[in-house]
Amino acid sequence: MKIFGREPAALLAFVAVGIKLLAAFGVGLSSDQQAVLNAVAAAVVGLVVAVMAHDALAAPLYGLAQAALALAVGFGLHWSADQQAVVLSFVQVAIAMFLRTQVTAKAPAETVASVQGA
Repeated sequence: MKIFGREPAALLAFVAVGIKLLAAFGVGLSSDQQAVLNAVAAAVVGLVVAVMAHDALAAPLYGLAQAALALAVGFGLHWSADQQAVVLSFVQVAIAMFLRTQVTAKAPAETVASVQGA
């Protein structure tokens, strides 16, 4: 894991999106197979990032949302790819808005303001 630094998250996210891309362009996967593959890939991404970052919540939460949506589709939720993308975009923005309230800048506001004004 250390060899790749933070790249396993990007690599596994690429795999999850790749599965969706292949399915969208006609690779012979049933919707159940797509759902299982996407759920597993999304869960792995979330798990890897959580283990590597120790205190990061964004990736595991988003991975859980992807997995839940993939499983729901696999069990009969009839949402188009566009609808799914909008829901996942909403989840991602909601997570980002929450995280914004949890992060503090390393430099005090006065220092940032003086650098910007210079």
